Amino acid sequence: MSVGADDPAVSFDPLRPKLVRVAYRMLGSVADAEDAVQEAFIRWMGADRAAVREPEAFLRRTVTRLCLDQLKSARHRRETYIGPWLPDPIVEEEDVEDVTLPLMLALERLSPLERAAFLLHDVFGQSFDEIAVTVDRDPAACRQLASRARAHVREARPRFQVEKQRGLEIAEAFFAATRSGDMTALGAMLATDVSSHSDGGGKRPAAMRLIQGARQLLRLHRGLAVMYRKYPSRLVRVGFVNGLPGFVTREADGELQTTAFEIEDGKIVAIYVMRNPDKLKHLH
Repeated sequence: MSVGADDPAVSFDPLRPKLVRVAYRMLGSVADAEDAVQEAFIRWMGADRAAVREPEAFLRRTVTRLCLDQLKSARHRRETYIGPWLPDPIVEEEDVEDVTLPLMLALERLSPLERAAFLLHDVFGQSFDEIAVTVDRDPAACRQLASRARAHVREARPRFQVEKQRGLEIAEAFFAATRSGDMTALGAMLATDVSSHSDGGGKRPAAMRLIQGARQLLRLHRGLAVMYRKYPSRLVRVGFVNGLPGFVTREADGELQTTAFEIEDGKIVAIYVMRNPDKLKHLH
């Protein structure tokens, strides 16, 4: 009998963080990822664990299959989502994310099988033979799925990483400029074609569509600066949000908010703001 076969938690619990990591990158939702992993644990309890030679591979397959089923309903929910959709923010002290926020958005455009093949091979390093067993396709088909996915997401992968400290400095400078109303300082940080994505999910005020261009963004922040003077927001922490430099704030309504920045050549090219309280619960 393999180690821990008599106690499912003994063999499962050390693998839980890795499994949640796989599920989150598949689903973009912390709650859905945790639900998928918990369902995998229930199935693990009922499995013939003594017959499983590689628990991690077995459980990763189980979680991936559960996520593929979940993506079918998730796709429908996102089609009816109010305003722009962003993945749940994961905030870290270090930029350890192997799947950044822009890449996660690019993955949304893939089919569930393409997404699985790309993540399992390119991110988690599985062989196409392993992936074939997981998604019930032959290895050649899995190779083609990953190749097709790679072509779709190529532009979403950073051409070079912004230096860690510089990224955090830009994030702090953005907070200071937007809250003080210093539009000159803010304008100096923005690329001409900067875009801003804001997810309120219909639960809190947020832009209902993408805001494109530095001029439009400055106009928005002039108005917001007036509001911040009356109803200030507080900087909670600076860090990395889904692999991008950013910060967490406590807004005047008492809710948390995350802001993340895609930076190229020292300029902000994209801003991602999460305001949906349902997607911020795990940060409390």
